[in-house]
This record gives sequence, structure tokens and C-alpha cells, in this order.
Amino acid sequence: MQTNFTLAQLADPDIDAANGILRKCVHCGFCTATCPTYVTLGDELDSPRGRIYLIKDMLEGGAPVSDKVVKHVDRCLSCLSCMTTCPASVDYMHLVDLTRVRIAKTYKRPFGDQLMRNVLALVLPYPNRFRIALVGAWFAKPFAKILPKALGSMLKLAPTKISSPSAIDRPQTISAENTKVKRVALLTGCAQQVLDPVINEATVRLLTRHGCEVVVADGMGCCGALVHHMGREDEAHMQAKNNIIAWEKVSDSGSLDAIVINASGCGTTVKDYGYMLRNEPDWADRAAAISALTKDVTEVMSDLELIRTRAETSELRIAYHSACSMQHGQNLKTQPKALLQAAGFEVFEPAEGHLCCGSAGTYNILQPELATKLRDRKVANLNKLDVHAVATGNIGCQMQISSGMAEAGGVPVVHTVALLDWASGGPKPASLDYIKVIDVTKV
Repeated sequence: MQTNFTLAQLADPDIDAANGILRKCVHCGFCTATCPTYVTLGDELDSPRGRIYLIKDMLEGGAPVSDKVVKHVDRCLSCLSCMTTCPASVDYMHLVDLTRVRIAKTYKRPFGDQLMRNVLALVLPYPNRFRIALVGAWFAKPFAKILPKALGSMLKLAPTKISSPSAIDRPQTISAENTKVKRVALLTGCAQQVLDPVINEATVRLLTRHGCEVVVADGMGCCGALVHHMGREDEAHMQAKNNIIAWEKVSDSGSLDAIVINASGCGTTVKDYGYMLRNEPDWADRAAAISALTKDVTEVMSDLELIRTRAETSELRIAYHSACSMQHGQNLKTQPKALLQAAGFEVFEPAEGHLCCGSAGTYNILQPELATKLRDRKVANLNKLDVHAVATGNIGCQMQISSGMAEAGGVPVVHTVALLDWASGGPKPASLDYIKVIDVTKV
């Protein structure tokens, strides 16, 4: 794509980066076939190619951000399916991130929209605030249908049961069982430890059982993904820096083999810290070092030999939903499925597995109608499979698909790590209690 930036514009490192990205696009349109919003709406401006044209015109002209640009950029899920499809390797992720920063800094949103975004940024990344907010949401749930769409959607997604904080999320070091083979730091996350604390507990059991010493670093918090995808650059960078400092301190007390992430949306962001902080001399190298250490839990487990102790898992059929942040953001397509198969499960993948479920961080709150259409499409494809449960490696997908399954009378959705933990000696996930299986080793 030909661009026409002035030398003065190109002096801005972000514009210079955008120029390099834009010039790679060859207008081929392959991205339109795999873009969830284009497939759903059929509007060229709701395809990556269409958004790229809008972004190019906005950046070149230097004019205020228009309502049109905001509308179509807001509809982007950042699922990154387009990057998997693109034959020219267009870095759409960083282009749309840059655009969201410009929107956040220069565009005046309607009061209700801005208020909702402020609330999400002030609550979701902080577990204690989020837990309190869920208590209030529980009382407000009956009024969800009469409230504004975004607020009503948020209330519908709120769980009916609020778990107590897990002791595993406190700063500590958990020793490896038997011989230590790795020392890893675990990102405990923010919303995940409130919505489903069992995920972190299962992760620690799984890792320590396989010889990993697990460190939960003091001072670690939200990875920054939530505010990063709303264009709130300063907040995202602050959260990233807090984590970098926390993990550096852990590393100073002993070498780290990996920083382990069990929410793929967080993993995509932490692996991008090096790029996020590239223009800050005091942080660029430190951030890149942290990104290089970061691995999804399935990457770490793929380096170890899975201990399988539950023969009854061979009786279960599992549908694997690969989160967009897993398959497109981190290009991890085989490891989770291979681990589930090694654990004895019979694994299936749904049709249109490349399409987003509609969760996408806060997308299902800020774009509820589109998110629901994508969710229902995903659930319909999953329900065509004769399975006992759905496995996924991202808490957002787990909550989103679970809400659709509840409405459609489908099967439970569990985190991949909970299944691996069970297969290797941990407790059976509570949502699978309805399944009665026979342990063939005891027959």
C-alpha cells in the first residue's frame, strides 16, 4: 500500500512504525474471509482491510478522529485471525493498538460509553474491587433487561456464585514435588482469580507435580491487557512495569526458567511487553527480557513428560476451543490439543475453529449484540460435536461460551489445565461431576 506521510510525521516513532505496517498491505482481501466481524456484518469497513484504509487516511491527514473510524475500530475484536491468514505478514495487531491509543487520547466519547470504560478500567484489573463489584452485580441482576445494553450485558455475565480468595494467589514459593527440574513464576491474573480461582490452583498442582518450583511474585498484578486494548496506554505501561519489577526481583533470588501464563489473553500481552515499551530507553531491554521468558502453561508442559494416572479419561470426549489469543496471538495450535490427547482424552475441534467466540476481553460488554451473535455461532458449532465437555485455555472464552451453553443446554466448559491436572492425579473438575465414568484400572 502506498503511503504519503511527511518527514515531520515520520519523526514520530509510532507513525514511522505504522507506515512500515501499512506499506506491507497488498489489498489482497484474504483477511476478509476469516474476520469475524466481516463474516457477520458483511461491511468492508468491518474487515481488517477496510479498517486499514480508515486508519491510513486518519493518520496521514492528521485530522481529528472521526465517528466513523471509532465505530469500525471499536467493532474490531483484536482476534488477530487476519494475521494468521495474511500472506504479506501485515502487523495488524500493533496498527490497531496504535489507533486505539490515538482514539483514547483525542476522541470525546459519549458520556455513557466513557463512563462504562472508566468503570471497567478501575474495577476489572483489581481482584478486591472486582469481587466487591460482583456482590453488587448479584443484587442488580434482576434488573439487567431494563438497564443500558452494556451494563445489562455485564450483569448477565456476572457469575451467580462468588468464590473466596484462594491462598494460592498470595506471594509465596511452592516447592516442586520430588526432583526440581524448573523454577517458574506464575501470573495469577486479575479477573481470573476472582471468576475461577480453581484455575490457578490446578496450574500450581500440575506444575509442582511435574517438577516445577512455582513462585508467585510480590507486587505482581494485572498484565495490562484490559486497559491496553482500550487504548489507555499510560495505565497499560504502568501495569506492565509493575510486573517487570516484581519478576525481576524474583529472578534476582534465583534464575527463572519461565514466566507461566494460564490465560492466553494475558500471555499475548506479556509476550508483547518488549514492543509495548520499545520507545522507553530505561525499560525496553528489561521488557524484552521478560517477554522472552514468558510461556503459556501448555508450552511449559510440552517440555515435560505428562504423568497420566487417571485411566478413566480415555472414556471422555472433549471439544477443544482454541482461544484467538492462543492460536493467532501466540501461534500455539498443537500443544494444548496434544497434551489433552496425551492425558487420554479423545479430542475434537469444531467447525470454524478460527472464528472468535465474542469474548475478546471487554468486547462482550462494550459490543454485546455482535458478541452474542459470535457466541451463539460458536456454541452451535460446538454442540454439533458429541462431547462431554469443552476445553479452552482462556478465562474470557470459558465465561463467554459457558453463558451460551447454559442458554442452549450444552455441556460444561472447563480450563485445559484443570483437565490435565485431573488426568495426572488432581481432583476431578466439579463441573464434570455429572459424568459417571468407570476407572478401568479398578475393574
